[in-house]
Amino acid sequence: MRPESTLAIFDTTFVRERLSSQKRLFRDTLRSFSHPGTLTMDQLSQLSPREWRRFLDWLDLSGLALYFFDHAKQLQLLPTLPSFVLERLRDNLHNNAQRTRGMIDESVAIQRGFQESGVMYVVMKGISFIPVSVPHPELRHQFDLDYLVSEASAPQARLVLEQRGYRLNAISGRTWEFKIHETPYVSRKDLYKDLPYRSVELHLETENDEQESRLDRLIHREMYGITMPVLSPVDLFLGQALHAFKDVCSAFSRASHLLEFYRHVLARRDEDLFWFELRERTEQNPAIRFRIGVVTYLMTLIMGDFAPPALIRCTVARLPASTRLWIYRYGQHTVFNQDPGTKLYLLLQKELDAIDVSRKKPLKRSLWPSRLPPPVIRGTAGETLRTKCARYRIQVRYVLSRFRFHLVEGLRYAIESYRWHQHLDRLS
Repeated sequence: MRPESTLAIFDTTFVRERLSSQKRLFRDTLRSFSHPGTLTMDQLSQLSPREWRRFLDWLDLSGLALYFFDHAKQLQLLPTLPSFVLERLRDNLHNNAQRTRGMIDESVAIQRGFQESGVMYVVMKGISFIPVSVPHPELRHQFDLDYLVSEASAPQARLVLEQRGYRLNAISGRTWEFKIHETPYVSRKDLYKDLPYRSVELHLETENDEQESRLDRLIHREMYGITMPVLSPVDLFLGQALHAFKDVCSAFSRASHLLEFYRHVLARRDEDLFWFELRERTEQNPAIRFRIGVVTYLMTLIMGDFAPPALIRCTVARLPASTRLWIYRYGQHTVFNQDPGTKLYLLLQKELDAIDVSRKKPLKRSLWPSRLPPPVIRGTAGETLRTKCARYRIQVRYVLSRFRFHLVEGLRYAIESYRWHQHLDRLS
């Protein structure tokens, strides 16, 4: 069954999720990037100072704040914005430009160390998205630096980072996280500032003679005074799509990742050879096709038709009807929720089991963890009593907030799970 006909069935058989006025504002903000008339001066002028603060908080956490400021300037909506909003957004843009410059300088320095040491690596995310899905680097709020490193080069890459003062903070699967100048607390007003704190993630690439590595397909780009190895165009798109899917299947989704995916698709829309290569690469991997299809279908519901037929045929058209129904019913609620998010994505996770798409954690552990969350900030040797107290205070607040989240969203999940099974019965 074609996705268009399935959507028509949903329109007549099921009621789409109802969004609050606040979530409708969030949705209209994202949709205005495809339909400028969606966000109007009248709509913005009616917001109270309290509503503006909530809106700005969501823009910050969703990663859309600076994209929104640039977009509002293009739509000539800046005169509608209150003075405190304009001042905050302008300060954030100025600070983030300095922060981005600092992170680029740090990335260049790290890469020079990698190249001098013979590390086999490529740059992931961040500046590698320029200009396909990120028009200007200072508009993107980036938290860390990511590199794909060959497994054989990982020890040498670690040495390069440690020589620059980084320390290995955590290992999760095949990802090594390094940090330097970690601070006990970063306030919201400092979110865009170029602080000394830095985080680097090394993603280890398994060496396998039977399968070509992404490192074998890398390309080089001249950027910021250095020749950078980056992912091939198809690998870059796949990585971005899978990262966006990971966001959708989590408690809180960064809408900026979805916007960047949307822009990436539009930039490649007429490149038939690109979509042919994508289809060939994913033909034997239904799990990847599924993930791309979820993100594409969700963005189609939000932004309208934007994906080329070649992408629709190999991804969205192959989605199970139950998955499309989840996106239709709960997708926007997941994307436009405020921090700390929701557990309704777990309804989709249950559908993944039916098609053998594995997940990292069992459902019960996701609903109610059996252990306390790890420290937000790890202690360091020689820290002062004041720093230690601040670290403990942050951790206690974090544990209490997570307890409330699991309690409230667990109850909401239980109620909606009953309704979801009724929807599935009607669908069948």
